[in-house]
Amino acid sequence: MKRTLLAASALVCSMPVFAHDTHQAPRAYDHAPIGVMGDHLHKKGEFMLSARYMYMDMSGSRIGTNSVTPEQIVTTVPNSFAGAPGQPPTLRIVPTQMDMHMVMIGAMYAPTDNITLMAMAMYNANTMDHVTFQGGMGTNRLGEFNTKSSGFGDTKLGALIRLHDSGTHKLHLNAGISLPTGSNTETDDILTPMGGTPTVRLPYPMQLGSGTWDLEPGITYVGHKDDINWGAQARATIRLGDNAEGYTLGDKFEATSWLAYGFNDNISVSGRAKFTTQGDINGRDPSIAGPVQTAQTDFHGGEKIELFAGINYLFTEGGLKGNRLALEVGTPILQDLNGPQMETDLTITLGWQLAF
Repeated sequence: MKRTLLAASALVCSMPVFAHDTHQAPRAYDHAPIGVMGDHLHKKGEFMLSARYMYMDMSGSRIGTNSVTPEQIVTTVPNSFAGAPGQPPTLRIVPTQMDMHMVMIGAMYAPTDNITLMAMAMYNANTMDHVTFQGGMGTNRLGEFNTKSSGFGDTKLGALIRLHDSGTHKLHLNAGISLPTGSNTETDDILTPMGGTPTVRLPYPMQLGSGTWDLEPGITYVGHKDDINWGAQARATIRLGDNAEGYTLGDKFEATSWLAYGFNDNISVSGRAKFTTQGDINGRDPSIAGPVQTAQTDFHGGEKIELFAGINYLFTEGGLKGNRLALEVGTPILQDLNGPQMETDLTITLGWQLAF
């Protein structure tokens, strides 16, 4: 927790402070980088629609900060299910690649100048490649297989509540809740160390939702001066009890800060840093069991620092006036994972927004 508070404080305190700026025309940097949610309020009666596509590429595994090979995992990492029928003493299946695709459709409405309401629905599509080692001991590879899951994820509802607005400096609360609308009983075929191909319930990272009602509180600060915009946000995801399958995903805390420069009203570029910490899984789904790291509840969560570069483009005239397009690309510079666990290599977010 001490490391979490220090990281959040560093991100917030790194933001510059300037005098009041009276520029009123819409600008590309009026919104935060597209990877930041709930960064701005709207005027009374105003709506905004948005669509985001996010892709995350994960490959290889890590224990703490150290990368490990599949051969190292299957010869050194105990299987927590050892002793049960058909369960070997060490892990024998290792994920090698995971692709996560997410489409997020959002809407915002401001009933007053000081409150903006939000709703977001998500559709997820996940794939994971694995290598299976022969049963028993050793490093003989038996074969490879792929699992997939897709469908609607959890639904987000929230409100942004203004605390301060001096024109140049703005501060608001993020009050959100996540509804458990995503499935957590997805299944697919696997290749076992004994050569079987049963259909099983997929491990936790391949499920589409948390299965729990989750609180999502946060606080956001945004400032600007002339051609420069900056901001910082701290958010948490707090799980409310176990889900119907008997487990709870780890609570999560995120702190991020950004700095953007506008070349003109139409286009801006940004840089952003993000710190994330998340706990491991509490409890267990009795239908998820196997000699693979993704089924072990202790091998989830950890800490991560990522850097992002982004670009925003705002149409200020013509038939597309008011439409905003944005892109952000990020990669971790530090990963300290409760592993073995798959590490993140690349995150891409592409978005569209329109206020009216």
